[in-house]
Amino acid sequence: MTPPVRTRARVTLADIASACDLSRATISLVLRGSPLVNAETRARVEAELKRQRYVYHRGAANLRRNVSSTVALVINDLSNPFFAEFAAGVDEALAAAGYVTLLGSTGESAERQQTVLASLLEHDPAGIILSPAEGSDGARLRGLLGVHTPTLVFNRELGADWDFLSLDNVRGARIATEHLLAQGHRRIAFFGGHQDSSSCHQRREGYREALIAAGVTPEPQWLVECAPTRLEAARQTGALFVRDPAPTAAVCYNDAVALGLMAGLATRGRRAGQDFALTGFDDIPEAAVSAPPLTTIAVDPRARGRQAAELILQRLRDPSATAATVVAPVQLQVRASSTTTQPQGGTTA
Repeated sequence: MTPPVRTRARVTLADIASACDLSRATISLVLRGSPLVNAETRARVEAELKRQRYVYHRGAANLRRNVSSTVALVINDLSNPFFAEFAAGVDEALAAAGYVTLLGSTGESAERQQTVLASLLEHDPAGIILSPAEGSDGARLRGLLGVHTPTLVFNRELGADWDFLSLDNVRGARIATEHLLAQGHRRIAFFGGHQDSSSCHQRREGYREALIAAGVTPEPQWLVECAPTRLEAARQTGALFVRDPAPTAAVCYNDAVALGLMAGLATRGRRAGQDFALTGFDDIPEAAVSAPPLTTIAVDPRARGRQAAELILQRLRDPSATAATVVAPVQLQVRASSTTTQPQGGTTA
């Protein structure tokens, strides 16, 4: 007969206190890093914690304090380097404030988003930072999260009364389009993203504003939709050239789309930055080292992550404050992908 497996009992504060001949309160002060404990006592307690392999039971501590020390971060597309940088910034700022980040990814699925959020809510996070999946329903999410879960929404509007951190999408796309116009281009496409996404809608708005201000009539065939990923952008590159005359330049929804378009152009014998100009949006780290380096709208995704964390922390400090909308600044970063010397096919619409 197989003997029963013996599991190691969890080491408690009482065990450490007994071994050190100290009170549980003193052990707790050491764990919290309190300056009230002298260096000698701290060293003795830390040595005993290590010897007994004590593991801090955060859940139990949260129950005792009636507060959670975790914040949930739900990302719509972790394969996009922008969101990797954004998540790193969130984690940096939360860690500095003593919080642990619970990470979930939805893969741009509104249905999976419901499942991920429901699972994270079981851990009773102090707050939630949500970058919504495409097709998200604000009312449905409100039904899941309720009115008592502090929530910050990032970049895509949901129409609910939550704190909202947005990029200046309209201005970013406008200055990218103005830059291409200044290079002599008049047949400029807007490439990537989906119209029902608020961020894509806003970027298209900025693009249209710039064309109209320059006396150029936006053409429907210059709007090419695709999933905002590198792979889909490469696959859809041909859609830019099905009409004659074809565009000579493109404002891309984001950097992932721009890099995919570069690859798609190469397979068609076209050279980004030489006979076709394009811009991205985000300024992910890869943008500066792509071939050619990518002109883009710089938003500093890691700083935006830190900003999102600070906003949710403000909400936790003041739960009754009016919901805030913050628009983060953007700026044009010019590189070689957009500086063609002569627009292919001329400069007239």
